[in-house]
Amino acid sequence: MNAESVIALAERGVYITLIVSGPLLLLALVVGLIVSIFQATTQIQEQTLAFIPKIVAVLIGIVFFGPWMLTKIVTYSSQIFSDLTRFVG
Repeated sequence: MNAESVIALAERGVYITLIVSGPLLLLALVVGLIVSIFQATTQIQEQTLAFIPKIVAVLIGIVFFGPWMLTKIVTYSSQIFSDLTRFVG
């Protein structure tokens, strides 16, 4: 296994990580922005108000994006395990 294949494997791993985590992070970002605008306009500075909607939004996002995320991760893992003999030997 040479340096190029190690870099390609690591690059694919980082790419899969970003693709899988991206929708949930974007969802939390949008909900956080909406809550922040709501807090700024109403001058309600409750700390838990910032976290609870984000947690609920991410849980709902997991319900909707979960099967797709799982498919991506399982596909990547099966590719890694199928090429394991190439990596070791």
